[in-house]
Amino acid sequence: MTIKEAQTRVDAWIKEYGVRYFSELTNMACLTEEVGELARVMARQYGDQSFKEGEKSNLSEEMADVLWVLICLANQTGVDLTKALEASFEKKTKRDARRHKENTKLKAHEE
Repeated sequence: MTIKEAQTRVDAWIKEYGVRYFSELTNMACLTEEVGELARVMARQYGDQSFKEGEKSNLSEEMADVLWVLICLANQTGVDLTKALEASFEKKTKRDARRHKENTKLKAHEE
């Protein structure tokens, strides 16, 4: 599925099952909540914390939840995420074409 298809599918789902989008501010709060849930899983799976009894890794589910709410916000605010991501690639390529390759901190981890 392309990003554009994802935006279209989320919009159709919201209209069929969700009645309407939550307000932009509510969705921003929801995005923050979903990022927190993703952070909790990351801390347990890759950090120093351990899963509580009965907890399991649902990393892909939490990432999908973050993406879902981000797509909702993009749809609500008229952002074409495909165009936005393409612009981000262009910006980062111009800005960072040499920066990371010349970063001695990154080179130290290669050895």
